[in-house]
Amino acid sequence: MKKIVCAIAVIFSLYSCDDEIREVEKIVEVEVDASVQAKLENSDFVLQLLHYADVDGDEEIALNSINQFATLVKHFQNDALFGENTLTVNSGDIIIPGPRYNTAEESVIRAMTGSDEPGHIDIAFANAFGVDAAVVGNHELDQGPGELADAISSESRNGVTFSGSKFPYLATNVDFSGESDFTVGIDGAETNTLGAQVAKYAIKTIKGQKIGIVGACSPTFPRITSVGNLAFTPGLNFTNEQLAAEIQISVNALKAQGVNKIVLLAHMQQISVEKALAKLLTDVDIIVAGGSNTRMGDDNDVLFQTDTAFDEVYPYTTTNTNDEPVLVVNVDGDYKYLGRLVVGFDANGVIDLETLSTVYNGVYPSNNNGVADLEDAVSDLIDKQFSNVIGYSNVFLDGRREQVRTQETNLGNMSADANLWYANLLSNETVDISIKNGGGIRAAMGQIVVAPDGTTTLLPSADKTISEGHLRAAFKFDNGLVRLTVTATELKDIFEHGVAATADGATPGQFPQISGLKIEYDASQSARTTKGTGNRIQKLIVTGADGTKNDVVVQNGTIQGDANRTYNIVTLNFLAGGGDEYPFTELSNPNRINFYSGTGYGEDTDYPDGVLSNDPNLNDDFSYTGGEQDAIAEYMLAKHATEATAFNEEETTAENDSRIVRLDD
Repeated sequence: MKKIVCAIAVIFSLYSCDDEIREVEKIVEVEVDASVQAKLENSDFVLQLLHYADVDGDEEIALNSINQFATLVKHFQNDALFGENTLTVNSGDIIIPGPRYNTAEESVIRAMTGSDEPGHIDIAFANAFGVDAAVVGNHELDQGPGELADAISSESRNGVTFSGSKFPYLATNVDFSGESDFTVGIDGAETNTLGAQVAKYAIKTIKGQKIGIVGACSPTFPRITSVGNLAFTPGLNFTNEQLAAEIQISVNALKAQGVNKIVLLAHMQQISVEKALAKLLTDVDIIVAGGSNTRMGDDNDVLFQTDTAFDEVYPYTTTNTNDEPVLVVNVDGDYKYLGRLVVGFDANGVIDLETLSTVYNGVYPSNNNGVADLEDAVSDLIDKQFSNVIGYSNVFLDGRREQVRTQETNLGNMSADANLWYANLLSNETVDISIKNGGGIRAAMGQIVVAPDGTTTLLPSADKTISEGHLRAAFKFDNGLVRLTVTATELKDIFEHGVAATADGATPGQFPQISGLKIEYDASQSARTTKGTGNRIQKLIVTGADGTKNDVVVQNGTIQGDANRTYNIVTLNFLAGGGDEYPFTELSNPNRINFYSGTGYGEDTDYPDGVLSNDPNLNDDFSYTGGEQDAIAEYMLAKHATEATAFNEEETTAENDSRIVRLDD
């Protein structure tokens, strides 16, 4: 278990692992030219910049590299010559949806970190590396802005506290005001005061010298990732000159604060853009590129063990509009390389190119160098959960935040169908309707592929399998299922609440995903505020579990037929208890039946259980009888257990949805 102990020890700074330290020392035991050393010593200020980016590729490489990467970071931060002059940054894509992202919510991990938010593991790693600032990368937004906000926020569980990101995310050309989940910090504040916040630019003071840090994202993000209500400038059809002008605003603001050494963190995905910006900007000294995985290096640098060549020389050197030197640096991703730039500045904050040394500067590989290759806790979970296949899907299952909280999706449909199917197995009375909240779906199942031209394609998982890992990620709350009885009037009231918070740009967690009925609503009409109010539901038809009913409950906003006729509905115990402010606690005669024993769902009840012995038990390895994960696992195993019977319902655009139709779009 050496690797497990060493990973935790090195990354969280508990003690040093001798094998790792010795391997780093072998890499850095070299001599620097005396004239360069003299130039550095005579500089007004020397900056040691450590940087990495794009932890978004090979999962196995990333996990096997992180021990050595952590040791490299700590070694240079404690370097006798330059350690006290260190700025540590990330140029985007610290996190990406995938196995490591998803297992962040598992008990063995949250017991160590204090959080169960997907994506927070690599945020915790970045904290341990002492990252001072990062720029938002496109993959950080793949599950929507809200999920990034959750991943960087503080949380406490069972006495263990996760601080959230101890560093700010910077983006000068992004307006965060449309996404209320983010905490927007003060532009130009010190980085150590901006933890878990977003801002345009920040300052780190090192030995009395102020280093300005500006973030900038590619304006193509709205085309390639899930930006929600974030606004990017300039627009999609931008020019580099327009982008430079936007960035220059923050650079000028820093200069106005007396800052004369400025680093730009840029996630442009094409290093040609960062190179162009270097020549177009004024007063920027260093650009740390991101998103292109450009493998920079020099003659003194060693390749990572799986790589064969460097793409470009480290650093790229040009001049800015001041006709002063500007350096562009980048590294390949997945914790394979740590970039290190040691550079001297004169009293005016201008880089002295004669202080650059290929001995100090370049990339340092996270080669294993004989360290025992044992699986650590995260990779153990990934292997176990994602190898436990419970079904197949030929299509991308859409659980993205901005989708499931605003419209019907195929994953919402499938999971609501599964709950309804399962409820009818365990209920002693027919259940016609299933309702759940979109906020309870936490991840998609499949691949989001972005082509060079920016076109986004949604694909099923690589082998078309749906696994335990997928269910744990998408339905991490694993709520218990509950049967309730509602009247026609109460049914309308429930759905009035479901769409009450819907508005352009909003992503309310209460938005419903349904089975056994169809609704049409008009968000321009008055929204429900209290019981019996609201006029958004214009049509509601109960179709039943088999789709053959045609019971029109609401037509033109008015209840049809007997307002007191009743329906059995399956929902989540979270909603049944008033979660997301659903009015289930106001039902006149709920006749509640739990399809679970109470164990594992945070409550003990006196309500009678369903017929739990009717659980098919096709899967009993990881989920509780009566829970949502079990319902979906059993459903997949019963209906989509083979490639020949794979799930095939394609995701559709909102205007082509059939269960939930928004009339005012």
